[in-house]
Amino acid sequence: MNPSGPRVPAPSAPAAGAEPADAARTAPPPAETPAVPSAGQAGPPGLPGLPGLPGPPALGASALPARTFEGAVALVTGGGTGLGKAIAAEFARLSAHLVLAGRRAEPLQRARDELDQLGEGGRVSAAVCDIRDPERVAELFDAAEAAFGLPGILVNNAAANFPVPAEDLSPNGWRAVVDTTLTGTWFTTREFGRRHLAAGTPGSIVNIGASYAWTGGPGFAHSAAAKAGVKSLTESLAVEWGPYGIQVNGLVPGLFPHEDMTGDIRAGLDRAAPGPRDRRQPALRTGLPREIGWAATFLTSPYARFITGHTLVVDGANWQRRALVSPEVVPVREQLGRGPFRD
Repeated sequence: MNPSGPRVPAPSAPAAGAEPADAARTAPPPAETPAVPSAGQAGPPGLPGLPGLPGPPALGASALPARTFEGAVALVTGGGTGLGKAIAAEFARLSAHLVLAGRRAEPLQRARDELDQLGEGGRVSAAVCDIRDPERVAELFDAAEAAFGLPGILVNNAAANFPVPAEDLSPNGWRAVVDTTLTGTWFTTREFGRRHLAAGTPGSIVNIGASYAWTGGPGFAHSAAAKAGVKSLTESLAVEWGPYGIQVNGLVPGLFPHEDMTGDIRAGLDRAAPGPRDRRQPALRTGLPREIGWAATFLTSPYARFITGHTLVVDGANWQRRALVSPEVVPVREQLGRGPFRD
């Protein structure tokens, strides 16, 4: 499960207006969670002698050749914070031109400054865009084309989420999440697809999903329903648009703690799972943001051209975990610290 994202979408944002980054930037590279122990080191407290899955290579490494995306344009929604920024960083390291889209100008500007330091020949632009509005989405693509040319890669990372018992979920809360996570993903995907079909050019789409698209998500009924729609959309469009050279894949992160995780999501995790998270993962560790970035760059690279309609789960097998005996049922209201239901 990846219950990350803004608590609720902000009111409609100004029209998109991508601007190429200035040549000189002074911001340091994005910070990341400290590296986990590598193979052979002690496992989490209470599990001595079990190493878990090894940690990944250092930040800045890549499995793909240098300049794999030289000349390519990647548009990442929700690219100003969290996993979206981590994904964008890996494209920057491989020389892609980047268009970061999001709801708020300030984090987009910070991300643009940071990622511009990582570029290996690519440039970075940022655009404020409310993806729930198809006209703003069209303006986003117009601005991207004016800056760099038609994006050949689209990463649909933008989403909204907050934990809530289903009976407490208001109609506005439902719409806030579904309109961003599912409808917004559709609007950006549709614009990308139509432009490539008109131009007769190939393209690659990665839709960020969640494992509760398969299992359901108690406490996140709105997000789980939306992500199930995104998964279905991924599979439908892979077949429809494959003949035109457009790949459509899904990418599901597991637990990837990061500095931009919203307070309510973090508080919910702390309440439900106090103490070290590592012991709750079959891998005996959580993910590092760069690992989801590597997966996204692979799926859109020339080395994955025959992969489409697939959803890649990067979670250390956590979503498949089952206990020999199921734990006692704890109602969602109790897990979220809510009192008895009152109409």
